Amino acid sequence: MSTISKNAVLPEKRPSEDMKSNKQFLYPSYLLENQLMDAVQNGDLNEALSIIESLSTSERPKYAFQPLRSAKNQLISICTLYTRAILRGGASQEVASTLNMTYMLEIENCQTEQELSDLEYDMLVRFIEGLNKSRATQYSNIINEAIAYIQSHILEDLSLQAISSHCKVNPSYLSHLFKKEVGVSTVQFINQKKIEESKYFLLHTNQSIADLAKKFNFCNQSYFTAQFKYYTSMTPKQFRDSRPI
Repeated sequence: MSTISKNAVLPEKRPSEDMKSNKQFLYPSYLLENQLMDAVQNGDLNEALSIIESLSTSERPKYAFQPLRSAKNQLISICTLYTRAILRGGASQEVASTLNMTYMLEIENCQTEQELSDLEYDMLVRFIEGLNKSRATQYSNIINEAIAYIQSHILEDLSLQAISSHCKVNPSYLSHLFKKEVGVSTVQFINQKKIEESKYFLLHTNQSIADLAKKFNFCNQSYFTAQFKYYTSMTPKQFRDSRPI
C-alpha cells in the first residue's frame, strides 16, 4: 500500500469547495427562485406568495454599489423573469409587454428601498392576475395548445407541420385558425416570441449576437437583427447597450 511522504505537497482545496464555504455563493436561493417562476407560470398566486415570503427573509445579492440602485437592478431582473414566465404560461404578448413596460417604469420611479419592497409584491400579484385573465379570455383550445407548444420549443426550428402534428390537426386548418384568432401567422408569432426570449439573453448574458441568432434558430445574424429591429425598433446591440448599469 502506498504512503504519503511527510514532505509531500498536498493538492490545494478545489475551487468548488471554497465556493461552498463562501457565503456569497449561497445567495440567492436558486431552488426557491425556480419554484417561484414555476408558480408564476402556472398562475398559482398562493404558492408564489409563499415562496416570495421565504425569499424576502434571505440576504439578497448586490447588483450595484449603491443600495437603492442594487435593489432596482434586482427588481428589473425579476420583472424580466416574470414576463418570460407568464408568456410561457400562455399570456398574450400584449398583456406581458404592457406589464413589463409598466413595472420597468415604476421601478425607476421608486425613491426608497421600502417602495421597491412594496412594489415587488404588487408586481407578483399583477403578473399572475394578468396571466390568469389572459388565459380565461383568449383563444380556442387548439390555439392555446399550439401556443404552449411554440413557447416550450422556442429554441427549436419550429414548423407549421410540427405544430399541427402536435395539435393533431391539418396544417392548413391550423394556419387559418391561428391567423383568425391571433391576428398574425404562425411564422410571425414564432419570430416575435423568439425576439422576446432573446431579450433576456441580451440583458443578462454576454453571449454574442451571432451566438444568439444560432441559439434561436435564425438562419443568420443579419436576419435575427432585422427581425429584432422590426419588433422592437432597436437592433440587438442597441437593446443590450440600453440595459441598466
